Amino acid sequence: MLELLDPMTLATLGVVAFLAGFIDAVAGGGGMLTVPALLSIGLPPHIALGTNKLSATFASSTAALTYYSKKLFSPRFWVHAFVATLFGAVLGTLVVDYISTALLEKILPVLIFSTAIYTLFQGKPKTESNQLPKDDPHLHLKQSGQGLILGFYDGLLGPGAGAFWTVSSMSLYKMNILLSSGLAKAMNFTSNLASLVTFIYLGHVNWALGLTMGVCLMCGAFIGVHSAIRFGATFIKPVFITVVMALTIKLGMDAWL
Repeated sequence: MLELLDPMTLATLGVVAFLAGFIDAVAGGGGMLTVPALLSIGLPPHIALGTNKLSATFASSTAALTYYSKKLFSPRFWVHAFVATLFGAVLGTLVVDYISTALLEKILPVLIFSTAIYTLFQGKPKTESNQLPKDDPHLHLKQSGQGLILGFYDGLLGPGAGAFWTVSSMSLYKMNILLSSGLAKAMNFTSNLASLVTFIYLGHVNWALGLTMGVCLMCGAFIGVHSAIRFGATFIKPVFITVVMALTIKLGMDAWL
């Protein structure tokens, strides 16, 4: 596929991937740019999702490691979310292989649109301090449920999973948007990697295209995550709201018009 693409198309995909990496590192939702871009060049939905997982793994690993190095993510605290996300992602990816291409093309924009709507209307936490939630009796249950559902969604579809992680973490744990973003990137990397391994096993990955876009995504993610950490909520919040609003409008038009 890669060798058949003209230079302009490759350049366009590279720019889209860079922007997606930046957006995903800051607010989540980068897959809402890359998956439609891959579908637009004629890749079947299964191959587009698998190839997107390969490229997305680059971006999510860059963002996750950066948040961890800045002590904005604690692996030990979120171990239940990690295990559930891993399991959910593998399960979701296996389900993809049993969905027909025609059905996948129809449900993809509808489910992404629903995710964007949910994200848009969620409230914001009152706290701005970088404090982890209290270890109450329901914490592990919430982590496991959140990880299983969002891991399954990321394995099944993927686009918008980062934004979904961010907003649901703000709601469930009352964390600020910076800590929620750090958790989102770490769990995104977990589900991306688990899903990628499964997609490779199923043979649904275009390696040349995925690696090419992955490098661009990684560059965008590097700049995005450092911008988010440096400028904090004052930078993340407007980007987050703008991205969700724009994606909601776009997906609504794609799905219904």
